[in-house]
Amino acid sequence: MHTIYRNLLSVFRRFKMATLFNLCGLAVAFAAFMTILMQVEYDYTFDHFDPNHSRIFRVEFVHKEGGVQAILSRPMIETLIASSPHIQAGTYQNMDYDFVFSIENGADKKKFRELYQTVSPGFTDVFHFDFVEGSPDVLKTPDQVMIPESMARKIFGQESAVGKKLINPYLTLTVGAVYRDFPDNTLVSNVIYHAISEQENKTNWGNWNYTAFIRVDDAANLPTIEENFKKHFTNVLKEQFGAEGVAEWEAVGADLRFTPLPDVHFVSNVQFDNMPKANAQALHVLTAIAFVVLLIAGINFTNFSIALTPMRIRSINTQKVLGSSVGTIRRALVAESILISLAAYILAVGLVALFARSPLSALVTTDLGILSHKVVVGATAFIALCTGLAAGLYPAFYMTSFPPALILKGSFGLSTRGRALRNALIGVQYFASFALIIGAGCMYLQNHFMQHAPLGYERDQIIIAELSDEGRAHPETFMNKMKSYAGVSGITRSEQILSSADSYMTWGRDYRGKQIDYVVIPVEASFLDVLGIPAIEGRTFRTEDALTRHGAYVFNERAKQEYGLELGTMIDSTQIVGFMPDVKFASFRNAVEPMAFYVWGKENWGNNSRYVYIRMKAGTDMRAAMEHVQSVLKELDPDYPFNVFFFDKVLQQLYEKERAVGSLITLFSAIAIFISMVGVFGLVVFDSEYKRKEIGIRKVFGSSTRQILVRFNRTYFKIVIVCFVVAAPVAYYGVSQWLTNFAYRAPIRWWIFALAFIAVTAITFFTVTFQNWRAANANPVDSLKSE
Repeated sequence: MHTIYRNLLSVFRRFKMATLFNLCGLAVAFAAFMTILMQVEYDYTFDHFDPNHSRIFRVEFVHKEGGVQAILSRPMIETLIASSPHIQAGTYQNMDYDFVFSIENGADKKKFRELYQTVSPGFTDVFHFDFVEGSPDVLKTPDQVMIPESMARKIFGQESAVGKKLINPYLTLTVGAVYRDFPDNTLVSNVIYHAISEQENKTNWGNWNYTAFIRVDDAANLPTIEENFKKHFTNVLKEQFGAEGVAEWEAVGADLRFTPLPDVHFVSNVQFDNMPKANAQALHVLTAIAFVVLLIAGINFTNFSIALTPMRIRSINTQKVLGSSVGTIRRALVAESILISLAAYILAVGLVALFARSPLSALVTTDLGILSHKVVVGATAFIALCTGLAAGLYPAFYMTSFPPALILKGSFGLSTRGRALRNALIGVQYFASFALIIGAGCMYLQNHFMQHAPLGYERDQIIIAELSDEGRAHPETFMNKMKSYAGVSGITRSEQILSSADSYMTWGRDYRGKQIDYVVIPVEASFLDVLGIPAIEGRTFRTEDALTRHGAYVFNERAKQEYGLELGTMIDSTQIVGFMPDVKFASFRNAVEPMAFYVWGKENWGNNSRYVYIRMKAGTDMRAAMEHVQSVLKELDPDYPFNVFFFDKVLQQLYEKERAVGSLITLFSAIAIFISMVGVFGLVVFDSEYKRKEIGIRKVFGSSTRQILVRFNRTYFKIVIVCFVVAAPVAYYGVSQWLTNFAYRAPIRWWIFALAFIAVTAITFFTVTFQNWRAANANPVDSLKSE
């Protein structure tokens, strides 16, 4: 062991920079590998928390035209649950929303804002809950709720939460149970759960507002379940609507689809699917990058070991003379390599811990704690051991198989096979660098495009404020106060926030004897004017539209073309008063759908609009304006936890996943490129050592420093060109496939490819020139004498 440490110290003294770079490169590679695989493990084990996850399915509705949606009507879901003995349990849920409440605590009137969701009582039968206190049958009691343990501790401290009241102006609920928090990687949220009202839409076949899940006895019985449902459903329709209802359903030609619980996290292009999502393609790219980074670092390390072997042959021969066997020498070489690799692994664990505490940790959704990912950490340790073993075995066995004369001359590095081996290994690194730079660049352009492309309405200088329940009942109080503020150019309200989601409320109505489906966003009459949305036919809304019995519609151009809508016609007694351009009201992941803004009439069965849009004049101090908005809201309702934000935040949140994944890929691509350049640097160091004699002879015969540097750079430039020609089409194909996830895409720019080529070439030129400058300017007499 002493000899091994002495040899390592000798190598470090002679090649300090190259040794340090290789050690750091290997450590960074292991850290990147662990971080990426932690995120991949998090996503691929999504919803595996439930012991029955392989037998739980989300029920989805498949339209005749091929579209899929994640919501159904309550009668349809209950018909499905009752249709087959193979369905052990079934449930349905509404979307969660903010629930503001206070608690009974003497004079303390502090209010809390927590997520609240109504579900059917079967929710705790389908999903596995671990109750800390209270009754598992809590959802069978109308005024009781169950809350997560973390919420109970935050609100009630160490006191028992069971029996405590959550007081809202319209609803008082009693905590009936506390459940243990679910892990982050599950679609079952840690929220307040309350039973859906017994009569809520119980017989309303037209209200499609519920997400359904079933737990079956065996996944193999799904075809039988589907057949049972069709028969049972037909009988139910016949009982309630007669033969006409059955015929109408058969004309629709719809069907059900059952998506396994763990797959819900990955399915896309499903309407009204608000579950947490991961992009499988992005995960594949990240996984590929993890292994590419590891491969590049392993190649560097192997190159490093190979390059050292000829330079240490004198030491090896001395050991032989002193009686060391070939096996002993080989074991020592392998042990050295393993020690370096394990040292890099220990450094990597520290780097991951630092990364977890840095702002960059926001780019991943998983906890980066070592104990949370024991399998990944253990697997990386095994890979580190294998890397050290492979990097040590190759030079110890393969390199010693060459003729002793070649080894004694130290010229394997200059032999044809030696050069070919090194060029092939460095070629892999260049290929990876080009592909990663091009991919990261195109991802950046797509994310930038989604954040800054025109949406069809004004989004700058806008503040959005969410009203309290009291504020929604009397919105004019807040709005009149805001209108008096000098910087306000317009103020309006809406039930939804534009460009904040993939899906919005959809209505199905009859138009001239034909069923049409369209997205509806109820707004105030001034909404289109405040946001600068013009009418391309007819007009925008007027104040008097709200005074009519049934209100008014303004449809987009897509709806007009798809359904043949005409100005002035009626849909369920509501008039179409205008048409507008196809504004991007949802995300760029999906194409624009038929859509309408709608102003409620006197017969308003909906809710008062929650969100206020405040448009400020150009040049207004936006920070001061936001503070004024917050102060006015606090003045009206001091205890309410208001939500006020700039409209820019909406787009940031909408594309947060893409931005985070793009940033991750860019970060780890940069790491891969850095490690590649470390490899180039190491090879250049050893090349300059190998060719000191050649450089000296060329200097004696009149070669200038410039000529020598050009000769060195020419070799690497040829490798760069070949690798770019191979990598460019591969990267283009990969980016093209990734862009298919978006309905609206940024073009793939030629200059991204040019930039990648210039960047890698420039870094290579600098590295080669910098390292060889000293050798080219050394006294040739010294170089020839040392040889």
